[in-house]
Amino acid sequence: MYEKESEDPNYSGYGFELTFRLVRSAEEQEPPAWAMSLLQNMARYVFSSGNVFASGHYLDANGPICLGADTKLTALAFTDEPELPVIDTPNGRVEFLQMVGITGDELEAMMSWNTNAFLKACHEVLPGYITDLSRDSLLRHSGITEALKQGIGRDGSNTGFFFVDQLDWEPAKNRLLSKAPAVLTMGAKQAGTVAKLLRGRLLKDKELTLTSQNLQVVLGAARDTGYKEGEKYVRIGLSEAAVQELSVMLRPVEGEFKLSTFKGLMVRVRKTYIKDQEGNVVDTIG
Repeated sequence: MYEKESEDPNYSGYGFELTFRLVRSAEEQEPPAWAMSLLQNMARYVFSSGNVFASGHYLDANGPICLGADTKLTALAFTDEPELPVIDTPNGRVEFLQMVGITGDELEAMMSWNTNAFLKACHEVLPGYITDLSRDSLLRHSGITEALKQGIGRDGSNTGFFFVDQLDWEPAKNRLLSKAPAVLTMGAKQAGTVAKLLRGRLLKDKELTLTSQNLQVVLGAARDTGYKEGEKYVRIGLSEAAVQELSVMLRPVEGEFKLSTFKGLMVRVRKTYIKDQEGNVVDTIG
């Protein structure tokens, strides 16, 4: 065992280790290089950002989890490792997390409901949560889509915080004969997801926090619509009617619109440009 490096006495290192189960073809004798590279990228991400993974977390890769592969798996989910329990070492606690390759619509389903609950509903179709680059979306199975629908209706969404890189707020402006409304801006890539999260959070009396590097927007249920502004912070109260209207109008399409249920607010959706590791635009949403 290596010497303890972290200052936290309760955890060894970052407190977790990742596992990754893959489908193996008959001719494969060694773990594929792309999987090793992916695990190394996860380690670099944790080391550079200080953010740690936990059961129930997810990560959008914004492209195939295996670079250059013809696969629908473009994101990752993290869940409790079924065969390796938590261990206590002289250096502290270590838990094991299984990394699972997922599709874009599965990621959205997990955000709209609950990561571990969704994976549990998929267990019969995806035993062992084995990552198979060639598989189709699990949402093609009617039993899973029905479980998702019932779960969202019963539990709402477990996603309280959502990172939106194209997030902006423009305060209302006084004009000569009128007042321009405040403007909430977000990217087309996140607009559809935010619409679902609004219903899954606010209609269940739970807040939804949208956050970017420079701004935090807290959306909460309120009897009357309104907002309060602070430094790099906005709190928006939405009535049930406003939640319903906004969740219908928010779509992954560039444009702007006013709400009939919230006279002082305009919502703007901008195009999202997906870039590869070299910074080249590989896809445009909106």
